[in-house]
Amino acid sequence: MAQRYHVFSLPPELLETLTPRNLINRPPSEVSTLVQTVPPVSDNARACNVCHGATFADVTEQRSHFRSDWHRYNVKIRLRGGSPVTEPAFAQLVEGLEDSLSGSASSDESSDDSDAVKALVSRIKRTSRSPSPSEERQTPLTAVTWFHSHPSTQIGVYRMLFPIDTPAPSYLAELKSIQERVEGGRKWAMFMVAGGHFAGAIVEVSRPAEDKDSTISAKAKKKPQKPKPETSILKHKTFHRYTTRRKQGGSQSVNDNSKGAAISAGAMLRRYGEQALRDDIRNLLLDWADDIQDCERIWLRASVSNRRIFFDYENCVINKGDDRLRTFPFPTRRPTQSELVRCLLELTQVKTSHLTEEALRAQDEVFLASLPKPKATPSAAPAAPEKAKSQRLTKEEEAYREKWSRLLDMISKGRSEPLKFFWEREGASLGGVDALIPEWTGDRRASLLQVAVQSGQEDVTRWLLYDLHADPTIVVPSSGIHQEDKAANESDASNASPLQGAGSRRTAYDLARTRAVRDVFRQCAGDHPDWWDWFGMARVPSAYNKDKEEAKDEKKKQRKKGLKEKMREREAREREREDQQPGIDGEQVEVKSESRSQDPMAPRKLGGSSGAVDGVVGLTVELRAKVERERRARAAEARLKNLTGARQ
Repeated sequence: MAQRYHVFSLPPELLETLTPRNLINRPPSEVSTLVQTVPPVSDNARACNVCHGATFADVTEQRSHFRSDWHRYNVKIRLRGGSPVTEPAFAQLVEGLEDSLSGSASSDESSDDSDAVKALVSRIKRTSRSPSPSEERQTPLTAVTWFHSHPSTQIGVYRMLFPIDTPAPSYLAELKSIQERVEGGRKWAMFMVAGGHFAGAIVEVSRPAEDKDSTISAKAKKKPQKPKPETSILKHKTFHRYTTRRKQGGSQSVNDNSKGAAISAGAMLRRYGEQALRDDIRNLLLDWADDIQDCERIWLRASVSNRRIFFDYENCVINKGDDRLRTFPFPTRRPTQSELVRCLLELTQVKTSHLTEEALRAQDEVFLASLPKPKATPSAAPAAPEKAKSQRLTKEEEAYREKWSRLLDMISKGRSEPLKFFWEREGASLGGVDALIPEWTGDRRASLLQVAVQSGQEDVTRWLLYDLHADPTIVVPSSGIHQEDKAANESDASNASPLQGAGSRRTAYDLARTRAVRDVFRQCAGDHPDWWDWFGMARVPSAYNKDKEEAKDEKKKQRKKGLKEKMREREAREREREDQQPGIDGEQVEVKSESRSQDPMAPRKLGGSSGAVDGVVGLTVELRAKVERERRARAAEARLKNLTGARQ
């Protein structure tokens, strides 16, 4: 079983041997120590420009150097982007080879390389490949940073334990600095909230400095004391409130913002649960305020909506820009006391592995091979360089387009609360509520009001008309008339707009698909008739009158009720007629069906039916079978007559 180390109490002998390790392959240590700083290129004619520092007395000595293994090795290494080595360093490399065949000064006249050069070059090619710039850019930043201890020990520590602005080369120094004991010990605050569940704790992750003295005094005693654990839970609290509908996901407030406030009893209970959960958490933070101020790290797991519980309120204990705030760098489960303990152990226990350098290099090679290759930048067409240049957007233009996209998305989805906050901050920079939608968005509507109306968002439409005074007289572009919208409006006979199809000019009112959205226009026209030309340019048919609308609805209800009563009476008469009808044979049924089909004024069953069905209504199974045989026989006779007439 691998030994488990605590991140704040690593053995000193292990710390002294640690070196930072990157995911990208690094040259072997023995080669890096042999590559020395060489002097600049000599201007002497009897000198080698590859093997720096090599000078010769005559041409014979220079030619002998060019045939040596040392020179050939440096040439091949330089062609591969490496640095040449000195002659003593090359001699040490050759001595390190298990199958070295010759010294460094070979007098062989052939142009083939010696076995020593081949072995060294292949070894460097296999182990010391430097990453390309594209590979360095694509290397992901992992949550765990690793350190290597020779010969085969690696430890991993979460980067979140270090200060946020700590550069990667300083991780080892930070790891060594956190081993020092501090007065009062190191404390963390850990909070989790999700789905109405909350779990919080104040934990001690490192013993105080005064415990070290007590440990020394305990050793002087005869009876040894049991060592204290490094981590301990000082305070903890968990509670739960009903805030989420079972198997639906999302809190009630998020659902209200996206779909509008629900009025069910369950929704009211969930809203109360959210308020109670917020109050309970804030009261708990207030009780733990002194302990939280002494904490070195504050770990928080919460969604975007739940994070508001901890920040931005009066007398808040935790500030939003606190440098101590951290998020858990790994997946977490439901907030419980046991889950907090698991996360504490995950953060404080060092990850260990025991891989040799060869295994690490092989692992890095596999990792580099798994990285996506950089996409080749397509060469711009020479015929239209100005067009390609014009498609490039500045950062300001990209931010401006992002604002418009977010605005249209919130309006079409009916996210009222985020929309109001966004508009207070960015509304003026976008040109106001009546600003025309840019063409590059691809939207076929002209104003924000038209977007809200066509999306069927009643609350957003009301907010635009009443609060922002959006202009309802802006004409819908001709290219924005969707055939499906027109068909949808025409198919809804009871909710059809009175002015639909009256001319080619259309406004926001003509885009309304539902009666509720159209009533918002009519109500605003009745409440504020002096704002716009409602009944002319805005094409609103009439103002909303509550008494008239209630009377109209009541008439519809009475009409439907009368139709239902007539249907019941007609069905009752049909049943009486069928019960009083005597048993008849097939011919009588046939005559009855023919007479009924010929007489259009004859009574028929509600809903209509074919003659074949009318002829057998109310008959027994035997009579129906007899009628069916008669029909088949007559159909067969008709077919025979047709065949005979065709032959003649």
